[in-house]
Amino acid sequence: MAGRSELFTDHSSRQKNIQDIDFTTTEEPELEFDEDGTELSASKEGSPVFFSPYSHIPSLPWDVELAKDAEGGAFRGGAITPDGLIDEDFEKELGTPSEDDASGEFSDVEKFGIVEVAGDDLYGRKIIVISACKLPSNKGLDHARLLQYIKHTLDKYVEQDYVLVYFHHGLNKSNKPKLSWLMQAYREFDRKYKKNLKMLYLVHPTNFIKVLWNIFRPFISVKFGQKMMYVNYLNDLKRHLPFEQLLIPPQVLEFDAQKVEKNKFYSHDGNTVREVKKAQQFGLSLQDLKKNTGKIIPAPVEDTIEFLKSSAGDEVEGLFRRCARVSTMKEVQEKYDDGERVDFNTYDDPHLAAAILKKFLRELQEPLLTFDLFEPITRIHYLEASKQLTEVQRILQDELPEDNYIILKFVFQFLQQVVSKSDINHMTAENVATVFGPNIAWPKGQANLASVEQAVKFALILLQNFDEVFLR
Repeated sequence: MAGRSELFTDHSSRQKNIQDIDFTTTEEPELEFDEDGTELSASKEGSPVFFSPYSHIPSLPWDVELAKDAEGGAFRGGAITPDGLIDEDFEKELGTPSEDDASGEFSDVEKFGIVEVAGDDLYGRKIIVISACKLPSNKGLDHARLLQYIKHTLDKYVEQDYVLVYFHHGLNKSNKPKLSWLMQAYREFDRKYKKNLKMLYLVHPTNFIKVLWNIFRPFISVKFGQKMMYVNYLNDLKRHLPFEQLLIPPQVLEFDAQKVEKNKFYSHDGNTVREVKKAQQFGLSLQDLKKNTGKIIPAPVEDTIEFLKSSAGDEVEGLFRRCARVSTMKEVQEKYDDGERVDFNTYDDPHLAAAILKKFLRELQEPLLTFDLFEPITRIHYLEASKQLTEVQRILQDELPEDNYIILKFVFQFLQQVVSKSDINHMTAENVATVFGPNIAWPKGQANLASVEQAVKFALILLQNFDEVFLR
């Protein structure tokens, strides 16, 4: 191992020796594996095991030199990274999400379901899921096409904050991409993709993942590395993401159950029930909220919109596209749930108010447009253009409950105001619809890319035809 350690003694030698690695092979490095191949095995007697400050997993012996070069660490393990995850800078220009239909241009790749969209996380960030077990044999997949498809999918969401979940189980010698492809992929995912990525969850990592990290770490910024987290059990993922909406393949669920069963010391009781407070606002139904407060429009909706109106928040660049600090959002939610009045003027942060509005809508027990109306909403786009508006009018007039209608109209009246100032805030109707569609409509069970796109299209109709569809 001493020979390997010498390879990484300085930056220039690291770059030189990376080029010497055979990136064309699909073979995993020769390493010790435990019986199921999922965890680093104990070192042989007499061999040192080093513990890196980057994570809570044992480092490989040649990690020592690399650790000296990256003070501050590259991995966070076992807990969500506090506050520092939210970038302070922001792109000046926001692009319009692509309207191309992936099922057409990339139907040969899309059919495998390797990349899917699973709605938003608890802080309004889009969740993109990549499942290794869905990769077909290398003989049946053009990896160059796969890379372009991943970029095509991400292009629709990377202008706003998002998270990636990578399920590693199922990657094997027959479907594993070459290391040269991984290097190419990292280079092609430029700043546009990395900047608004707030967290990358690596679920069920193996030695292969850990060795790759050591190989690529000289090329990965510390800031990007801090967004990565090892997740050894699915139950740990529940602490950070809305588990019920994740698109978890059956093979991954089965594998995780086997891992939990083998580890007798792992506590996997995920059936904790959150206590409902008397004054709680988040995570309830509109009916319960009205019963508790006597008001149709919930306080988080009214407070956030009134603050944004009075503070010229509708002119803020990228409004609704950026997240606020996680710790501050938790503080505000706790105040609401404890029955305290929240004054957003004391925070003086339009992005905080915007994020709280999205979070409140997303955490409703039932979406604003209701579960029953999701299927009719998805059918609208199969109608002739001349009939679509009539159907939207019918849904809002005849089928949407009165209280839901009042809240929806209140929200979209303000969103129209935001769109009217898109020359200042860069929030066009398309951008606003991309953000709010998944927060007002989603199906029961697991969401997918198609359902998200249908929700976005419906929100766009509401924005572009506000006076024609809100007739009550």
